[in-house]
Amino acid sequence: MQNDWFTVENIDQDTFPISEYKHWEEPHCYLVCGKKRAILIDTGLGVSNIRNIVDRLTKLPVMAVTTHAHWDHIGGHSCFDAIAVHEKEKDWLSVRFPIPLSVVKKNLMRFPCDFPEDFDINAYQIFHGTPERLLHDGDFLDLGGRRIQVLHTPGHSPGHCCFYEPDRGYLYSGDLVYKGCLDMFYPTTSPELFFQSIRRVQKYHVNRILPGHHQLELPASLVDEIEAGFLQLEQSGKLRQGSGVFDFRNFQIHM
Repeated sequence: MQNDWFTVENIDQDTFPISEYKHWEEPHCYLVCGKKRAILIDTGLGVSNIRNIVDRLTKLPVMAVTTHAHWDHIGGHSCFDAIAVHEKEKDWLSVRFPIPLSVVKKNLMRFPCDFPEDFDINAYQIFHGTPERLLHDGDFLDLGGRRIQVLHTPGHSPGHCCFYEPDRGYLYSGDLVYKGCLDMFYPTTSPELFFQSIRRVQKYHVNRILPGHHQLELPASLVDEIEAGFLQLEQSGKLRQGSGVFDFRNFQIHM
């Protein structure tokens, strides 16, 4: 299914990537439906109403669940009453977002893009609100016949989480694992913690990686490739902020 902005695909009969392929960030959100309730993992850029898409796909009550509170993952949070975020990033939503609105707008408009006709950059705002639920490492989200585990995986941000579905072997990896540039050069990032988080998810049985950006079809072996890249940088003494951008076959590491 596709409208003027979002593209909806099927992983299976009750798991739907909702993607914004027209934007350079190419973010993915994931509607994950159980028998009693659903979650939407991230809400994208916020340039079009993602709730309209979600309501076409399910009549279940939906909670917006946050991999991390960066602007390109919380843009549609205002469309939902129920929001969950890791405890370390609660204040980014309810007190003050760490990046000025002017910088967010500049990033949003960095490259030419065929935005929806009703999108007005002058009216664009960063979500501000109080989450209904705070997430902690090891929590389970019970959707009714379907359980999703919260894995606290800091490095890209202090409260970054991946979501792991044991029964299906799905890893919703946010900005920890994808084909593209893995960023850890911001003041709130940590290359060392990022490496630890990669090694943590490496221990889980993963059939499918469902990333936060770019290419949707990823081999589960990408986690091992990224771990090997980090190990190489650590052994050469380059695993630190400010050391630069390093190119690997399927990804980059920017510190």
